Amino acid sequence: MKYIIHTDGGSRGNPGPAAIGVVISAQGRPASGGEGSNIWKKEYGESIGVTTNNVAEYQAVIFALKKLKQLISSTGAEKAHIVFYLDSELLVKQLNYQYKVKEPGMQKFFMEVHNFRLDFGKVEFKHVLRGKNTEADKLVNQVLDREGNKLDL
Repeated sequence: MKYIIHTDGGSRGNPGPAAIGVVISAQGRPASGGEGSNIWKKEYGESIGVTTNNVAEYQAVIFALKKLKQLISSTGAEKAHIVFYLDSELLVKQLNYQYKVKEPGMQKFFMEVHNFRLDFGKVEFKHVLRGKNTEADKLVNQVLDREGNKLDL
């Protein structure tokens, strides 16, 4: 089974109040043999406290891997092909082993993602422009808007 995951993380201020947005869809092949179609789709948006944009981006990927494993079980994870789409070119290059993760605070998040990858059959990370990651971005902003309104009271 193939899973398409769009993730985004953001903070208002850097560091500042932060949130993640994750959109997971399962894809299968229709009987006609055409392109894959969505079997199901799940969306998640959560506040993650005060942090930086890069930490929020990593937290979104980690959340998505944990959530997908819960949704499909360990047995399903072993056979899963996951394609992540992120608008953070830095993270994509780090997660594809093109850039080293030099900052000690970020290395722990990188290692957490690396260890989760071992639970899945195949995991790919692809960079997309922000305009192609609108659903995940929208979830981040909805959470930050909601949290900001709580602070204004």
